[in-house]
Amino acid sequence: MPHSTAYVVTALVTIACNAFSGFAAMTRLEPVMRSLGPALDRTGVPRSWLVWPIGTLKAAGAAGLTLGLLGVPLAGTAAAAGLVLYFVCALYTHLRVADRSPQFYLAIGFLALAAGTLALDPALVLRP
Repeated sequence: MPHSTAYVVTALVTIACNAFSGFAAMTRLEPVMRSLGPALDRTGVPRSWLVWPIGTLKAAGAAGLTLGLLGVPLAGTAAAAGLVLYFVCALYTHLRVADRSPQFYLAIGFLALAAGTLALDPALVLRP
């Protein structure tokens, strides 16, 4: 089943954002840590979680979406659904402590990308 342009573009942006974010978390990239570190402290998330589960799950989501674009549709679908779940949980973590840091708004954007990718997924599109 061919991929629509909208799906490919949305999936590629979602892949790029999550691959970079996962890499930045796992390597504790200094420019990112300047704002991420205080957000982790406010939300009570231990910094030890930057590799697992935070960075690993984002990188795995990016890898799964890549597989979906390369012809393994259920991997892409599962990855998009997993990223939606991940970012719903991330938003809940921010909301439970009333944290409105830049990471809260980034999580909203990442959730929108993952949800958009899932909504446009050709494996889920109903055809007459």
